[in-house]
Amino acid sequence: MNNSLYPLKFEPILKDKIWGGEKLHQLFNKASKSKKLGESWEISAVPDNISVVSNGILKGQSLQDLVLRFKSKLLGEKNWKQFGEEFPLLIKFIDAKENLSIQLHPNDALAKERHNASGKTEMWYVMQADDEAKIIVGFKEKVDREIYLRHLEDKTLTDILNVDDVKEGDAYFIESGRVHAIGAGVLLAEIQQTSDVTYRVYDWDRVDSNGNKRELHNDIAIDAFDFEMDDNFRICYHTNKNRTNEMVICPFFTTNYIDLDSEIKKQNSYDSFIIYMCVDGDVEIITNTSNDIIVVGETILIPASIKEFTLKSTGGKLLEVYV
Repeated sequence: MNNSLYPLKFEPILKDKIWGGEKLHQLFNKASKSKKLGESWEISAVPDNISVVSNGILKGQSLQDLVLRFKSKLLGEKNWKQFGEEFPLLIKFIDAKENLSIQLHPNDALAKERHNASGKTEMWYVMQADDEAKIIVGFKEKVDREIYLRHLEDKTLTDILNVDDVKEGDAYFIESGRVHAIGAGVLLAEIQQTSDVTYRVYDWDRVDSNGNKRELHNDIAIDAFDFEMDDNFRICYHTNKNRTNEMVICPFFTTNYIDLDSEIKKQNSYDSFIIYMCVDGDVEIITNTSNDIIVVGETILIPASIKEFTLKSTGGKLLEVYV
């Protein structure tokens, strides 16, 4: 079989959620007409949710199969040494028709101890927001364990949470240990560690179609909080045309913003795969062996073995992600 790698697209893994809506189908043409479609997992190696290739000669192969077969050619040498068979990122689009729960995620050490899993640091890029849409991130002012528990007990938790009005282009960095929630009316791209560990601390007292409330995790969530964090969650970034604009650099991923109205030549000097999420318009990706187009709401993975390629568009916007 041909051992050459090429830009890889994957079948979206679609998730209905109690808070989901219809934008992922209406705006991104995801193949579900559910009125509760909350998430499209674009690239995933979460157990029981492994992505499958949708294009080219590797169509039908799972991401896990590709990692085992191509190793550093897919991941990059440093990533293969660090992560081995575990693909390190989970890439999503999320549509919140209603508020998500107030939640947080454990760090690597706590997640490993409790769940034999990775922690979950993530970032959000807002692709569309309804009028008066909001996002909850962190606290209004300094809060310690005692203050937090008192408000939780008194059912006044929302009184101490920081609430931001949001619009298209806003971006947030959500480290493990930071309380947060996506608000109603927000459509966003999410980049995170490969983990599905979430601790819900408040769910707006809502019930499902059977009248049941979702489980809360307050008994274990309290140990996951980092009350000493700085309020550095808003991502400030440049939007220079046809340039690679830095957004986030952290131990788990790097994300850049690219706004195109012509073409740029890229060199992969990162020793990593590169993921592109199209957050507006469409972009052509030209390599020595293929031409691929991704449109808004689509994602593509460039294997580490592809060192040079061109991005071309008259009005596309990308998030560029690597490890």
